Amino acid sequence: MKKPSLFCLCCFLALAAARPALAEPEGPAVSAASAIVLEPRTGTVLYEKAPDERMLVASTTKLMTALVVLEHCPLDDIVVPTAAHAAVEGSSMLLKPGERYTVEELLYGLLLASGNDAAAALADHCAGGMEAFAALMNDRVETLGLQNTHFANSHGLDAPEHYSSARDLAAITAAAMENPVFCRMFASESYTTHGITYYNHNRLLGSCPGCVGGKTGYTRAAGRVLVSVVEREGMRLICVTISDPDDWADHAALYDAMFARWRYQTLPAEGWARVETLSGTQAYVRLDCDLKGMVLPKDSEVRLKARLPRFVYAPVMAGERAGSAGVYVDGALAVTAELRYGETVSLDRAVPLSAWERFRRVLSWSPPAGIYYLTK
Repeated sequence: MKKPSLFCLCCFLALAAARPALAEPEGPAVSAASAIVLEPRTGTVLYEKAPDERMLVASTTKLMTALVVLEHCPLDDIVVPTAAHAAVEGSSMLLKPGERYTVEELLYGLLLASGNDAAAALADHCAGGMEAFAALMNDRVETLGLQNTHFANSHGLDAPEHYSSARDLAAITAAAMENPVFCRMFASESYTTHGITYYNHNRLLGSCPGCVGGKTGYTRAAGRVLVSVVEREGMRLICVTISDPDDWADHAALYDAMFARWRYQTLPAEGWARVETLSGTQAYVRLDCDLKGMVLPKDSEVRLKARLPRFVYAPVMAGERAGSAGVYVDGALAVTAELRYGETVSLDRAVPLSAWERFRRVLSWSPPAGIYYLTK
């Protein structure tokens, strides 16, 4: 039987919880009233400061606006802005009433120029009105399981029932980043349409290594709000700061500190180990796991213990428990995870085994279970 590899067994570290337990989040002091750094694939929080405070979030609202529009409207839908759309106060993409725009053009104006006029036009096109569109936004809040967010409009202008939190904004961004169209727009430095070129307000795109997107927000009551995403060495992090007068520097410092301390470990998509089958239609059955990866301290020492059967009698059903794995990080047990069979193996009736033959076969294997220790 093939022994599990160190690389693959490491990836069970985060299996026990959606947010793996790490040391108390540490990092540089920041000026923000509220902040978070999140690794979105595992939900691991690497840094936090009052992350669940309900606060005004200004134009970072448009992250949810874009997500909802992308989930409800084709990009080539035609929108004809009205004078009311063009008159919405605050930042603008300078819509021209009566001209024809595509949803895609308006989304670029929404994300790059932070156009409140685009947000209003998209809300009317997508849902028939601002109130109905806000209901769609709040429906999406519910599906994401957010506890500290409620939207009253699509643009983020201050309103009594319009708020979010650093943790919730990070979750919204993580959901939006699963959409490749959103990712393309989010990372764009500029976009030209109707004779106007819009430039991304996100300064980190040109100054912070690995930055793949960001959204600014500001009102006098909310202060400066910033959401950004950075990828380095195979790990993606999302940073959110709210009411932060020094947000650009704080994001850069947080990313440098977090990437210096943590690493992301991926799990192969294919079965990573196998167990011999007796009386089966195939000689081995593979083991699978739903876990995609985990976050580990960069210089951590990992000791692994896996317990697997030496063999299994057919039939074997996919999803059945196959064994367990324990992962020790710096001497402490981090998680014990169940391993399951990744495929079904039917009984081969051409090679039946009697009860006595089965007993003799068990006696011929010693020990009856495999225990493997690997150390990094």
